[in-house]
Amino acid sequence: MSAVWGRAEQQDFRSRVRGCLLGGAIGDALGAGAQRAQPRDEPVPGAVAAPGSVAAPGSVTWATQLTLFTVDGLIRAQVRRDTGQWHPPTDVHRAHRRWFATQRDWGPDERRADNGWLAMQEWLYARRDPPRPLLLGLGDEVMGTRETPKNPRAHDAGAVLRSAPFGLLVGWEPDLVGLLAGECAVHTHGDPAACLSASAYAVIVHGLVRGAPLAAAVQGALAVLEPEPGHEPVARALGEALGSVRLGAPDAERVASLGAAGGAQDALAAAVYCALVAEDVRHGLSLATAGPTAASAPSLCGALLGAWHGETALPPAWLAELEGRATILELADDFAMELTQPQALHGEGTRADAWLRRYPCA
Repeated sequence: MSAVWGRAEQQDFRSRVRGCLLGGAIGDALGAGAQRAQPRDEPVPGAVAAPGSVAAPGSVTWATQLTLFTVDGLIRAQVRRDTGQWHPPTDVHRAHRRWFATQRDWGPDERRADNGWLAMQEWLYARRDPPRPLLLGLGDEVMGTRETPKNPRAHDAGAVLRSAPFGLLVGWEPDLVGLLAGECAVHTHGDPAACLSASAYAVIVHGLVRGAPLAAAVQGALAVLEPEPGHEPVARALGEALGSVRLGAPDAERVASLGAAGGAQDALAAAVYCALVAEDVRHGLSLATAGPTAASAPSLCGALLGAWHGETALPPAWLAELEGRATILELADDFAMELTQPQALHGEGTRADAWLRRYPCA
């Protein structure tokens, strides 16, 4: 990307950012609906039952909530560059800790000076059955690292589902995008397959936002993964997703076979396959609700398709009933402005009071 953004470039980027965040949220709500439609005799392993669980059509889950806080953390990291104290994993971890507070508190705590505007949105305080590794990993102030990850055996898709925003950092090189996503994944998920699935997903989104077709973006992610120890399960799953496209007309059985094991790399593979064979967004997301990854693959697929085709490709009827749409749009536009026009928001000689109240970095 050029350091100077023209108007057409800015409009295209904003459309892709909106598409990515809204598409992920639509898929999240669709996956939650698919889960509600399936009677269960036993609870989902790792889930925490709580009041306020998803009930209405269009309602999102913890995955959308946490994705929004990831964006909040990335905006603050970009703003903090002005101070010379820049460490994005720390800002993202702090943002995820603010999300954790929404799962504990009844509503926004106006005494917290670091809340910013996002943590003041009351609808985000609904508890939507977050998996146990998220609550354990973010339950204290200790930040997991590659050397000392939180929950080293956690291999579900919890870290992948919040990682699309890293791919929206279009000015970064793909290997740095993957590195940051992986460093933030280990805040809650230390299993190598879960961590590297988050990295691969972010790099795929990054390729799409830069204008690459999906198959090429996946190949780019495989190239970034190759030097990483323990990358084989993720690379194998993505290879199977690419190969399955050539096996005939898409169907639910093929999606279910890709996601059979239910791990992070399986959800990623199912989502990539559904996005590759999708006739349109509605078809791809509906296909992604098949099999063991039905709770996660639709959200991952929706973010991919939205980043690839932009917001206007999303089904209007599904957007109309989407919970939190106004907040998602506002945050998406803030992120796009921060990346394309930072000097106009908080550069030297600019009155930055309003922006710093929205995204405080003290």
